[in-house]
Amino acid sequence: MPNSITESISFPLGCCHPFDDEFAGAPAGGGGGVASTAELRSAGDAPRARSAVIELTVRNHAGAMSHITGMFARRAFNLEAIACAPAADGATSRMLLLVGTDARLEQVERQLTKLYDVLHVRHRDDIEPEYFARIAAI
Repeated sequence: MPNSITESISFPLGCCHPFDDEFAGAPAGGGGGVASTAELRSAGDAPRARSAVIELTVRNHAGAMSHITGMFARRAFNLEAIACAPAADGATSRMLLLVGTDARLEQVERQLTKLYDVLHVRHRDDIEPEYFARIAAI
């Protein structure tokens, strides 16, 4: 009988267990698991596809993130990273989404504006994708 939910899940051959230290290239024994773009390139990996950062202002209530991420899942559009925090007024939150640039990106943005919970959508060209790696390392 498994002790936890992760012990009852089997992972495909060649896939790391998500809670192993080896996951995401972390050194054995802990210490994080976020590699910089330069580290990935120097390791011989091909550079990742271009990514874009989208900022959303959303209503701050239970289920808002689920509605937004569900829209991405229904359209089979990958979210590479999410950062979210409540705004000063408490009624809204700001979400930063790291998404791959794809021919469907504009369509996804139009669909985001149609969601009830989304109040505002904009591109953030001033935020580099590496921002998410830095906040993940904190």
